[in-house]
Amino acid sequence: MTREMWDLEAASFDDEPDHGLADPEVRSAWRELLLGVLPPAPGRVADLGCGTGTLARLLVDEGYTVAGVDISPEMIRRARSKVPEADFKVGDAAAPGLEAGAYDVVLCRHVLWAMSDPVAAFASWVELLAPAGVVVLVEGRWGNGVGLRADEAEAIVRTARSEVTVRHLPEDVFWGKTIDDERYLLTSRR
Repeated sequence: MTREMWDLEAASFDDEPDHGLADPEVRSAWRELLLGVLPPAPGRVADLGCGTGTLARLLVDEGYTVAGVDISPEMIRRARSKVPEADFKVGDAAAPGLEAGAYDVVLCRHVLWAMSDPVAAFASWVELLAPAGVVVLVEGRWGNGVGLRADEAEAIVRTARSEVTVRHLPEDVFWGKTIDDERYLLTSRR
């Protein structure tokens, strides 16, 4: 996926219920899900592949400090407009260029699958974490065959971390529609 393609996607990116979180029920479901696995606020979150900043907005509203990175200048422009309190920069999620050891959370939604070398990308994400930091990944293997199965993502995480929890997310409320593919939340605390 290219920077130019994501720039073109930015205008309609938030149209999907799970991207824009405009529906109060979908937003509430994501809020509860994330707050259930994140350390309590305040905390520092690295939102990698942050898109238009929707999750950053949700987390800033809850008292977190967020730094977001996305390859698309247009996604970052929209994120800065949506969440002026956060710190966003254009960059590659595989090597985000953020301060090592400075984050309580590394959060990535639908990003690991897109990395050309997901093992190396994940290792760089772990380097961003403070000693008690947590990795939170939202991933899936979608109906079009793109993405990672939960067992594949777990194997990648286990190359750098020993503890992994996977929660499958088949509930309509997260997606704003019925799904028939594999979507999940993966967390790792060490």
